[in-house]
This record gives sequence, structure tokens and C-alpha cells, in this order.
Amino acid sequence: MKTYVLDASALLGWLQGKPDAVKVKEILQEAMRDRAVVLMSAVNYGEAYGTVLRLHGQDRAQATMTVVQPLPIEIVEADAQRCCHAAEIKVRHKLYYVDSFAAELALEHKATLVTSDSDFRRMGHGFPILWLKA
Repeated sequence: MKTYVLDASALLGWLQGKPDAVKVKEILQEAMRDRAVVLMSAVNYGEAYGTVLRLHGQDRAQATMTVVQPLPIEIVEADAQRCCHAAEIKVRHKLYYVDSFAAELALEHKATLVTSDSDFRRMGHGFPILWLKA
């Protein structure tokens, strides 16, 4: 079974109905049919929430995340071990710390990272990436 990791840009793109959101929609549909597993770090989930909060305020942010909750996305906690691994990835690849959580999760689960964030190009070919930018 295929495993995917969404970063905040992937979730936000789907929420905003961006053109590449169709790829995220297809992945979520696969997960609903038990043909894929979709993971997201709690840190990246919080980043998505924070972006909506900053742009649209508390009420819209809460309403938006209510839409996300029933989706087949497993939110993975950022325990101490994951935080340290993410920090190592951050330092090694010069990523933003929040981005390093998505990378850590993809590496841990041998998953495909789904993103539109070009900063992940710094990681080379450490794991497969599904790029959402057109």
C-alpha cells in the first residue's frame, strides 16, 4: 500500500482549490478506499491552521480545520525522537524546522512527500516527492 506525507502546502492547496489540488484529492480518495495511507505531522497540521488563522481569523481557521478532521489523514505526533530527527534534517539540508518534520515523516515511513514547497529540492533524492507546482 502506498504511503503519502502531506506538508502544509499540500493541505492548504487542497483547501484553497488550487489547480494541483486534484492530485491531493486523488490521494485522499485512494485513502478512503483503503488503497493508500496519508500521514501528516502535527507540526505541519499546526502550520496549516496557523496560515489560515493569520489570513482569515479564528472563526475561519476553526471552521476550516473542522472540514479537515474527517479526512483520511493520520496526524502523527511530534514526539521527542521525531523532534531530534527533524532537527538533524534541518541542519543537514538547511530546511526550515517545520518543513523538516514532513521530511522526517517521509523518511521514517518510506513515503512519498506531497508538497509545492521547492525548499525540499535541497534534500536531493532521499525519498520520492510528488510536486504540486504546475
